[in-house]
Amino acid sequence: MDVDWVVDLMEKFGAPGAGLAIALENLFPPLPSEVFLPLAGFTASRGGMSLLAAILWTTAGSVVGALVLYWVGALLGRDRVRAIAAKMPLVKVSDVDKTEAWFDKHGKATVFFGRMIPIFRSLISIPAGVQRMPLPGFLALTAAGSAIWNTALILAGYYLGESWHVVEQYLGVASKVVLGAVVLAVGWFVVARLVKGKERARR
Repeated sequence: MDVDWVVDLMEKFGAPGAGLAIALENLFPPLPSEVFLPLAGFTASRGGMSLLAAILWTTAGSVVGALVLYWVGALLGRDRVRAIAAKMPLVKVSDVDKTEAWFDKHGKATVFFGRMIPIFRSLISIPAGVQRMPLPGFLALTAAGSAIWNTALILAGYYLGESWHVVEQYLGVASKVVLGAVVLAVGWFVVARLVKGKERARR
């Protein structure tokens, strides 16, 4: 992936530039934090920013990006999400209700640990907004989970130095595993719905 624009941001703006890159990563999940964060650590190791500033600004960027997606979910609201689900093929409104019930029960843990899972660290903010999870709790859990994830990857880049890109190689595999699991789950869901639909048609 071309990271020249991220390098430019960090060179021009230092730690705030790293924070901006992470905010964009949260809004656009295909942008990989497993590249940006080790790069920020490597930049800090060369004196381009302080290590503490890199951690604080990237965590702030994570929170800002998550907050934007939270409000997207809040603006959509439960009724609109249910209305959209009702119009989608192979999706039932009851699926939305079950998801909401699950989030009500496990929402706090999901928001916290979800910040450390590739792809989901961005998307989890939307159902939190739909459910209108109390904002102080959402921000605190997002900041805590993001701080752990960001610190680990920044420190890895800091101590690996010129080999900072090794982090992306290992975490890239993890991201693909998570994505593959999601694709399989969605595939199973679609097939199960089609089979049920055919059985009902025969009756």
